[in-house]
Amino acid sequence: MSDTHIRTHGRAGHITLTRPKALNALSYDMCMEIEAALDAWRDDEAVALVILDAEGEKAFCAGGDIAEIYRAGLKGAFDAGRTFWRDEYRMNAKLSEYPKPIVSFLHGFVMGGGVGLGGHVSHRVIGESAQIAMPECGIGFVPDVGGSLLLARAPGRLGAYLGLTAARMGPGDALHAGFADLFVPEARWEALKSELAKTGSIAALDAEAQPAPESPLATAQSEIDQLFASDSLPEIKAALDGAQGEIAERAAKAVDRNAPLSMALTLAMLARLRAADADIRSALKQEFRVSHRIVEEGEFLEGVRAQIIDKDRNPRWRLSIEEVTEDRIAAMLAPLGDAELAL
Repeated sequence: MSDTHIRTHGRAGHITLTRPKALNALSYDMCMEIEAALDAWRDDEAVALVILDAEGEKAFCAGGDIAEIYRAGLKGAFDAGRTFWRDEYRMNAKLSEYPKPIVSFLHGFVMGGGVGLGGHVSHRVIGESAQIAMPECGIGFVPDVGGSLLLARAPGRLGAYLGLTAARMGPGDALHAGFADLFVPEARWEALKSELAKTGSIAALDAEAQPAPESPLATAQSEIDQLFASDSLPEIKAALDGAQGEIAERAAKAVDRNAPLSMALTLAMLARLRAADADIRSALKQEFRVSHRIVEEGEFLEGVRAQIIDKDRNPRWRLSIEEVTEDRIAAMLAPLGDAELAL
């Protein structure tokens, strides 16, 4: 049985994630079904726009279903993860570059793969229950699915803060950080979807949009900019350890807990994307260089074990902050030759 409900009604193509008991975690088959629908509707004149949403109250999509990648990685079968990420990233690029409007409805948990699914489309509607995050550094990975691009484009140093700490954003924060476009109370969503399908026009979005909720991140912007001013992980840790206040204390605990290699890689990735004025393709290609290597060479297996499999929340990282050298970072981000991501 499929975990997506794909159909057309009125002038809309409609994709709904239907795996609520698993918080709509994105499987490989779900990615392929979504991509096939996008390809089918691209040149279909009967489809004027696409609606992307999910069943259940708890999550739009809480991330990718990575347990199978973990199990394969333990056996030395690293191509399972590489295939998943290669094909998922291709779908992410198609969502970002789609020639027709795509309207995503973001509620509940929107994390990792959920950001890649709903965070790059042309019109991102967010509701009051949304909690958006890029939590990959906590599992020995890096922000991917194009999330590194959103982090690099966030105001000031918010991208570094969000990427390293995996802090969650409510609707106001997500709008401030550039992870969503407009706020519409969730009670109005069904009527809005019906209007979009009936008219095939995005005009109804502006009519329903409400003022953005308060953003604690906007209030704390200057403090975060100071604490995360550096692209050096040791310097950020020193700044956090020498600071007082709730934000600094929470961030310091997260930096102490998350994978040093992942955090250092994240800083390097964001710096490269900012310097190059990058687009979705360059972000995904850089992310794939890391994901191609990280199961075999990084901290991914230990991170997934601690957070998802055994759930002891006590990862034993191989590398300390001091052991993550510039050479190691450069090697993880080096071109892949024939294995480079092709989009």
